[in-house]
Amino acid sequence: MPTFVRTEKCDGCKGQDRTACMYICPHDLMKLDKDGSETGHSMKAFNQEPEQCWECYSCVKICPQNAIEARHYADIVPLGGSVQPLRGTDSIMWTIKFRNGTMKRFKFPIRTTAEGSIEPYAGKPDADKSKIEDNGFFCTHNGYREGDRSELINL
Repeated sequence: MPTFVRTEKCDGCKGQDRTACMYICPHDLMKLDKDGSETGHSMKAFNQEPEQCWECYSCVKICPQNAIEARHYADIVPLGGSVQPLRGTDSIMWTIKFRNGTMKRFKFPIRTTAEGSIEPYAGKPDADKSKIEDNGFFCTHNGYREGDRSELINL
């Protein structure tokens, strides 16, 4: 179900040009109503095309004010229940509230390394292009066939 913004909680990310939800939305659905002409609430974010929402929860998780919620499916959260993530610096705490008042919390790490610190080729040998013509270079063992030079992409 699509996301919606609780205007009483939203602070428009303190008047910046882009709110956190605008930055993170992969479908560019979140928008800041600077003067209140579109929603009647100035400096509040809103989902401008709810029916186009991918339900990825990116905006819900990144909102610093916990102002964005999603209308949940009945099989995930029975009527009267809610799900709310709270993002920390290193984890996300999901709070599930069932309609009988029972609450459960689950904490998951956001990432295990600092952003931009991954070195995908670290510890791997450099490619030896001189062996590209050798038989078996494209793996002749473990059920794989020998490579065919015509199948290479030539850049």
